[in-house]
Amino acid sequence: MVITVKMPGERDKHAWRTELLARRAVIPATEREKEAFALAAAVEAVSARGWVCAYVPVAGEPGSTAMLDALLAGGARVLLPVTGPPGPLSWAEYTGASAMRRARYGLLEPTGAVLPPETVTRAELILVPALAVDLRGVRLGRGAGYYDRTLPAARPDARLVAVVRDDELVDRLPEEPHDLRMGWALTPRGGLRRLGDDYPGE
Repeated sequence: MVITVKMPGERDKHAWRTELLARRAVIPATEREKEAFALAAAVEAVSARGWVCAYVPVAGEPGSTAMLDALLAGGARVLLPVTGPPGPLSWAEYTGASAMRRARYGLLEPTGAVLPPETVTRAELILVPALAVDLRGVRLGRGAGYYDRTLPAARPDARLVAVVRDDELVDRLPEEPHDLRMGWALTPRGGLRRLGDDYPGE
């Protein structure tokens, strides 16, 4: 069962980000570890044997590289973002935690060849970091805009999955015209859940 919390729908994105980041900052390490383990188990249930775009959780984001290893074990080929100047993300293939290097913003990136932004079109599944996502699929990111510039190039049939904690799946978030909605949420307790106007909350 997915937990949802109600927050005032008129709050702007800055207020949401401030509160959600403050919540993440006080989560005990033991709870983070439990959630990371649960997300690695949950991602195993996501059928993906082709290309998958994912990311390495950092700065309090739920999950760990165990999610990536679970995808590899399931037969997927995993692409991770390589950050550069503001714009669409470039990519590199993940082959294991030992083939990673430190990068800007505290991120970890694969040591292999950097692939151009249009590589995202290979992916049938895209795991997207988020501070929260609502039942309609509206995602709240950190505000840098990398995914806003990247996801419009994804395949029309790609599954866009926001990875959040259970209490970060909320009833309604503020939405702007450029926001691209997610089709699913992946949470530690709830696993994979379909989002959208045709899938009302329980």
